[in-house]
Amino acid sequence: MPISPSQGSSAGGQTVNITGSNLAGATAVHFGSNLATITANDATSVTVTTPSGNGVVPVTVTTPGGTSNPLNFFYVGAPFKSGLSSTAGPLVGGNTITITGTGLSTANAVHFGANTATPTVVSDSQITAAVPAGAAAGSVGVSVTTAGGTNNGFSYTYVDVPTVIGFTPASGPPSGGTAVTITGTNLSTTQSVTFGGIAAPFTVISDTSVSAVSPPTSDGAPGPAGIAVTTLAGSATAPTSFQYVAGPGI
Repeated sequence: MPISPSQGSSAGGQTVNITGSNLAGATAVHFGSNLATITANDATSVTVTTPSGNGVVPVTVTTPGGTSNPLNFFYVGAPFKSGLSSTAGPLVGGNTITITGTGLSTANAVHFGANTATPTVVSDSQITAAVPAGAAAGSVGVSVTTAGGTNNGFSYTYVDVPTVIGFTPASGPPSGGTAVTITGTNLSTTQSVTFGGIAAPFTVISDTSVSAVSPPTSDGAPGPAGIAVTTLAGSATAPTSFQYVAGPGI
């Protein structure tokens, strides 16, 4: 007498189909000591809605001919999420995040707003998922669905690709140390700023502004250097180059 599915939420309310023989006229289906609601029945099957419960319980079917042998049904508690490895990423998706918590071993879906990803279960306390593409830049709720139910409580921010419109001042000495304000769009998740490929210290001011300090040139000589800003969604280069200018000599 198979039962399908053989596990479900401890809150109950799940449709379960029990198959076997001589099941017509079923008068009761017990999940442990709790009665299930019979929704369909014929000689070879009984369909029920599960009652609430916990742990592993025996399932039996009672007909006018008696009570069947028991089958085990496993109640699964709702999942709990304790953290996301990353709370933001590119609008195009494709990056993999790790979700930690408890009760995740039966995870079958991770929802990012209206979009869904199929997770990889690492353990009961960890799953990974490739983030699906977002519909628009901004925050969406993240939920995990398991055999025990769905858990919400986290948000994920989709970030659009950055642009760099300009910067000021336009020049500075080859020794570096010039404070440069870079303007553009979608800069709030800036990960790095480079001048001619050399990393520069920076501070994010807003989504449209980043402050950086020009690094020394690699050879101490003057010349142009392209400014590039890299965010969680990609990289953008300024339309003109920063000019390293030699100081005066007499």
